[in-house]
Amino acid sequence: MNLVLAAEPYGADFKVPPAGEIFNLPPLFEIAGVGVTRVYLIIFFSVLFASILMLLAFNNPKVIPGKLQSIGESIVEFVRDGIAVDIIGPEGKKFAPFLTTIFLFVLFNNMFKIIPFVNFPSTSRIAIPLILALITLVVFVGTGIKYQGLSYFKEVAFPPGVPKPVYILLTPIELVSTFILRPLTLTVRLFANMVAGHILLTIVFLATHAFFRLPGIIPEGSNLAGLPVGILTLALGPITVAFEGFVSFLQAYIFAILAAVYLAGAVEPEH
Repeated sequence: MNLVLAAEPYGADFKVPPAGEIFNLPPLFEIAGVGVTRVYLIIFFSVLFASILMLLAFNNPKVIPGKLQSIGESIVEFVRDGIAVDIIGPEGKKFAPFLTTIFLFVLFNNMFKIIPFVNFPSTSRIAIPLILALITLVVFVGTGIKYQGLSYFKEVAFPPGVPKPVYILLTPIELVSTFILRPLTLTVRLFANMVAGHILLTIVFLATHAFFRLPGIIPEGSNLAGLPVGILTLALGPITVAFEGFVSFLQAYIFAILAAVYLAGAVEPEH
């Protein structure tokens, strides 16, 4: 989005750029012949910031926690007690590190959408949600095998309490739903929300850039018919940024919640 805004002169005609201009980012530099794009840097700094936060929070824990320790403990308790234990049960504590890692990774990568001069969520590239969804698939299938043995697959394919003739229809649906649709929906939900949010922010800022023309720097002969639109989008800008910040948190929370639900089914079939 920053590149698009920089390329357009102030007060230029409003036009929504092609998706390729706001999602396909050119390499910034190369390392060993591999082009490093902004997406790589966002992922790198997301992992770096999350790691630094947790290291500083728990490197030297005190009985009376400081600010960083309080933040770290709040995050861990939120995921452990509010997601893992609530959904999976007492066994959920074992999965708190995995769910916390997933939650923080998605949250930090999402939040770069509203960071000035970055304004891009790496999770709007489908490869990132897809990899996270495949990792989740491997973890909950591995958990199912660990807790239930190979009968995990039997429990998935043949849910108990169902008349046997129904299995003719139900078994293919359950297998596809568990092993294909779960990772697919995890991927698409996060990807689509981040793409939509990035497009929304781009349109709001582009409209402000095109229509909101300050007195004294209005080009000679400019058409001011779009000024109300510029004022409106200028006013909506902070609201849109705050809304997308909330969506970024919400999507990280939903991803962790769904991962916990899938893990719960792997730990206990009745879940």
